[in-house]
Parts: sequence; C-alpha cells; structure tokens
Amino acid sequence: MNEPITKLDTRHGIPLGEATPWEEARRLLETADLFWLSTVRADGRPHVTPLVAVWHEGAIHFTTTEIAQKTINLCENPHVILTTGCNQKEGLSVVVEGDAVRVTDQDTLERLASVWATKWDGSWPYQVRNGYFYLYDEEEQRVLTDSNFVFTVKPTRISAFATGVSRTIYQF
Repeated sequence: MNEPITKLDTRHGIPLGEATPWEEARRLLETADLFWLSTVRADGRPHVTPLVAVWHEGAIHFTTTEIAQKTINLCENPHVILTTGCNQKEGLSVVVEGDAVRVTDQDTLERLASVWATKWDGSWPYQVRNGYFYLYDEEEQRVLTDSNFVFTVKPTRISAFATGVSRTIYQF
C-alpha cells in the first residue's frame, strides 16, 4: 500500500496540535478490538453494527453471514464507513471510508484466516472452503457456524481524530 497524502484538517476551528502521523493511525487500525460498520439500507436508513475485523495489507477485512442486515445492505450499496477508537476525553479515533468487496479467492482467504487466528490468539479459528470462512473447533473436529462471507474495504480516505486536539485526513 502506498503511503497516503496526510494533511491537517482546519475546517473545524484552530487545531491545538499537529497532524497525527500515519503510523499512529495505522497502529490503531492494526490493534483495534472492535470496529463499528455503517452501511445503508435499501430505503436509505443507516445501519450500524459492531464487528471484529483485521487490518492487513492496507485494507480492513470483516466477516458476516449471508442473512445479516449488513450483507443485505452491501448487496445494494457497497459504500461503508468503519470506525474505531476512543470514547474518552483524550485519545485517537479513526474513520475509514471505502467500498466493501466480497473476497472469494482461496489463497487470499487462507491468508486472512491466518491473520485472524494470529491477531485473536486462536479465538477465531476459521477454515476456508468454497469461498467462505467457517468457524471450526479443532478439539471436537466440527464446524461451529454456517458459512461466513468475507469482505475487504480498501480505504479511499481515512480520518484520525485526536480528541480535543486535531483532525488529520489521509487520502489514498
């Protein structure tokens, strides 16, 4: 992934600090425990849901079932926003904008399953079959869930909000 163009956003008053370095925003994306995914329903109403995701090779990847509301929304409109960060007085929050694209390539899915297993210390033991993720219990040798779609969001724009200090925009 190419380094983004980084600039301090001064449209909302006078920033009290400098632009947040891309490395700091990227580190938050890599280590976040939870993201909030925003999609749009067919009738235009917003839909927001928390989910577990991974940042890998310059993109965010997440899973969902075929019947989930977010999947239904993504079939009609791939534009999404994912957010993560801090809800405290001080800290960093990051907003990722882009389009969600379903991943079905076996090699890519196997790499992503490995990333999930590493990041989450084995809590998400995905196996890959026929373009889907399946949670699998090695001990019991059985599939725990129905198939899961995997989506990738390559950011078109990322904003980092240093609470009470500044807003930085990373353009890709």
